[in-house]
Amino acid sequence: MLVYKFLYSLGRYLCLMGRTFQRPERMKMFFKNYYREIYQLGINSIGIVLLISFFIGAVICIQIKVNVQSPWMPLWVSGYTTREIMLLEFSSSIMCLILSGKIGSNIASELGTMRVTQQIDALEIMGVNSANFLILPKILAIVTMIPILVTFSVASGIVGAYATAYIGHIITPADLTAGMQHDFTQWFFWMGVVKSIFFAFIIASVSSYYGYYVKGGSIEVGKASTNAVVSSSVLILFSDIFLTEMLS
Repeated sequence: MLVYKFLYSLGRYLCLMGRTFQRPERMKMFFKNYYREIYQLGINSIGIVLLISFFIGAVICIQIKVNVQSPWMPLWVSGYTTREIMLLEFSSSIMCLILSGKIGSNIASELGTMRVTQQIDALEIMGVNSANFLILPKILAIVTMIPILVTFSVASGIVGAYATAYIGHIITPADLTAGMQHDFTQWFFWMGVVKSIFFAFIIASVSSYYGYYVKGGSIEVGKASTNAVVSSSVLILFSDIFLTEMLS
């Protein structure tokens, strides 16, 4: 029964993506929706990304300095560890998990509400490819914006680490800078960007799937929003393992 349900959902998801990735009939309307989704889903998320990353960068630096570092370790270890954690996992994987809760629930609830209020049915009656019209701008907007948000996250985390040096006096700025510059591998940054592109597609497509096929009323819309966040988070965690193995 579970295998049948999984295969049924997978087939319906692939069919939805097939309808989604078609050439838009009206490019002007498509770009209008695309820019709107960039603002609604991407730009409106910059604040929470900067805030969370700032404090996580500061906390990582403090924890390494206070609880891990010993007289046998170089003084720059805190800066080096903070940089590596932000680049390799937090700003790409963990931040996308956080964004799946904000962006994914937004997409699922928006499409679910349109489904239960028969707005999607109205588009279909008018001969509009509703999947292409509604979902494609969201997917492309998120795939465009999340790598940018990851870059902001890395920068904000590093600023948070420097805040502990200049304000909290946990570590000297010179030692922190030495750690940030020690043995820097540029590919680690690009690996996070590549991973975030895959995670962005998972968030957008899975959330759109759950919202698009809602049946019932407002209670079902809430359930679809929850299922979208849970499913996309689990898929991000699983794909993170394979992407890290492939890209390392």
